[in-house]
Amino acid sequence: MRIKYTISVIFIVTLVIIEKENNIISKVSDKLTTKLTPLTPLLLLGPSLSSAPQHNVSSDQHVNHHLENSTWSIQESVSPASAAGGRKHILLLATTRTGSSFVGEFLNQQGSNMFYLFEPLWHVERMLSVETGGTNASVAGPAYRDVLHQLFLCDFSLLESFIEPAPEDHVTAALFRRESSQSLCEDSVCTPFVRKVFERYHCRVRRCGPLNLTLAAQSCLQKEHHAIKSVRVRQLETLRPLAEDPRLDMKFIQLVRDPRAVLASRMVAFSSKYKIWKRWAVDGGDLPVDEDEVRKLKGNCDNIRMSAEIGLKQPPWLRGRYMLVRYEDIARFPMHKAAEMYSFIGIPFSTTVEEWILKNTQASKEVSGVYSTQKNSSEQVEKWRFSIPFKLVQLVQKVCGPTMTLFGYKFAENEDMLTDKSVSLIEERTFS
Repeated sequence: MRIKYTISVIFIVTLVIIEKENNIISKVSDKLTTKLTPLTPLLLLGPSLSSAPQHNVSSDQHVNHHLENSTWSIQESVSPASAAGGRKHILLLATTRTGSSFVGEFLNQQGSNMFYLFEPLWHVERMLSVETGGTNASVAGPAYRDVLHQLFLCDFSLLESFIEPAPEDHVTAALFRRESSQSLCEDSVCTPFVRKVFERYHCRVRRCGPLNLTLAAQSCLQKEHHAIKSVRVRQLETLRPLAEDPRLDMKFIQLVRDPRAVLASRMVAFSSKYKIWKRWAVDGGDLPVDEDEVRKLKGNCDNIRMSAEIGLKQPPWLRGRYMLVRYEDIARFPMHKAAEMYSFIGIPFSTTVEEWILKNTQASKEVSGVYSTQKNSSEQVEKWRFSIPFKLVQLVQKVCGPTMTLFGYKFAENEDMLTDKSVSLIEERTFS
């Protein structure tokens, strides 16, 4: 008989909390109850799951006590690399429209020794947004951390609790962008095709049935290295427990892009969500700096900058584990930057990845769509400068100035400078 254990997952709650927020947190906490099977023993779980005290979420004292004791206590004599058995765990951190799908392929194309997952936190964000009416950072951050922690240990049980509709016997036809992960479409994970079962993100390289997460976990355990791409983690600091887990040899690669280019790209890719920006682009007069959309832009820039500042300072828990990469450098020098990434990770740069980069950085206009991973990459660097009004550029420079300065993006002083191809808006920088 299968033994089921119920483990409460306690999340961060603000010190001053109204009754409505208590109800929301309680609903989310219920969703985050993990069911363990013999395939997911307690030793695979991080301390935030396996040792969480059974306290009421609304108790501030209990929550604070849990947070103070939720990080791993590691003796200096324990080497994460040796505990991980030489296995590397790579997290590619980015935000939307920074070229992360393209850069993620540098890892996905590594071959049979790499287990790569594409945006598994999509399911977490989606459910938390439904439960709370929006993504609450105080809830989302710890949830993202714990799901990532389990996935790097090849445990899909917590992720399963976020997938809708809920998997049956660990089988789902609803995993977001399954086809973007070679690992989830290889022979060992490919089950017989089932007629009349619709799988939106079905495998393209072969005809497979719905994804069996037990088989995926087994495949993960057999792979030499593990990598995950995510555009949903807002603060690097929240991931400290992963870096301090002796079972993981974590490598964090933060991918950034000029925020002016990001805005221009989002206005095209997420057209319906950026109607206000489009209206501002054509309307005359001054732009409303105090609008919610502008505050949101500033918040995004600040989060990216603060994470990078922590990473670049190399505190003890991040020493040798953090790398900052600009999309513009990858677009201009893809082979060189990919080689640097692999050197940082500490695994060989395979010929398979080299061949993919050569093929996919010289793509024609016909295949360079909004979500394509095939790009004439050097062209992408300058494209935004001719698709966004100067007044929007000025607004981004005003609210994201410190972020731009940190990453070496030059300010456009006027419209002529913005559209002058002979003037580079990128400072040559080395980040270490």
